[in-house]
Amino acid sequence: MNVARIILSVLFISCMVWLWYPYFTKVDITASEETQVIAKPDYTAIELKQTAYNEQGKVSHKVTAVKMELYQQLGFTFFEKPIFTLYNEQQTWRINADEATLYDDRQLVLEGNVTAQNLVDNAMIDTITAQTINVDIKLLTMQSQQPVVITGPNLKITGKGLEADLKTEVIKLINHTRTLYYDQ
Repeated sequence: MNVARIILSVLFISCMVWLWYPYFTKVDITASEETQVIAKPDYTAIELKQTAYNEQGKVSHKVTAVKMELYQQLGFTFFEKPIFTLYNEQQTWRINADEATLYDDRQLVLEGNVTAQNLVDNAMIDTITAQTINVDIKLLTMQSQQPVVITGPNLKITGKGLEADLKTEVIKLINHTRTLYYDQ
């Protein structure tokens, strides 16, 4: 009976080891699932420099970026450290940010330390800064719901919310907070 018990015990332990072995050697799948990317870019460019033209053949805008990723199927392009230069017949603006997303080659969402600089000499407004600014490249409009600071040679305006038409050079603050005028 002792021999039968030993054989049965060895057989039982062998079966248990055989059944439980896959659970002890299982690789942690959750770590690899977290690193999976939802979508991969169709195209990636490093140190991008691009010029776009309008229907009349004139320069519409220029883009430089540290990195650009195009997601064709999802309908957007992502930029790291972009600088967009928007051209208009009367005025030129250079807008830079930490990152930007361009939707349908028209709607541009700039985020993180956004600065829009007026490149026209002796303009009343030199720069507009905010954390987020949306730009319609075709209509040349800017808007933001975030706090903004508008500076010029002799003034500094702060507020929350912005609507700007770069063609007509009209800039409106939604909620004006403060204006400082400096003596010349």
